[in-house]
Amino acid sequence: MVSRRRLKSFLTGLALYMMAAGMVGYFGVNAYTGKYGLNARQELDQEIIALTAELARLKKERSEGEQRVSLLRSDRLDPDMLDERARFQLDYANPHDLVRMTAPN
Repeated sequence: MVSRRRLKSFLTGLALYMMAAGMVGYFGVNAYTGKYGLNARQELDQEIIALTAELARLKKERSEGEQRVSLLRSDRLDPDMLDERARFQLDYANPHDLVRMTAPN
C-alpha cells in the first residue's frame, strides 16, 4: 500500500516535470524559428536594408524625373528638352544625328 502511493506520487511528479519540459521546449523552438522568432528578425532586418536601398534609388529616380519635367514647364522652357521630347514622340531624326539600331530582346 505504501509502495503504491509512493510510486503514484513519483509518477505524478515525473509527469508534471515532463509536461513542463515539453512546454519549455515548445516555446524555446518557437522563439527561435517562429513567425516572430530570431530567424524571422534577421530576415526582417535584411528586408529592411533591401527596401531602404530601393527607396533611395526611387527617390533619386523621382528627383531626376521632377528635374526633367521642370525643364518642360511653360514659364522656363528649355529648347533642347523640347527638341528631345518632340523627336522622341514623332520618331524624327535629324540627318546629322547618329542613330544606333538595336534588336529587340
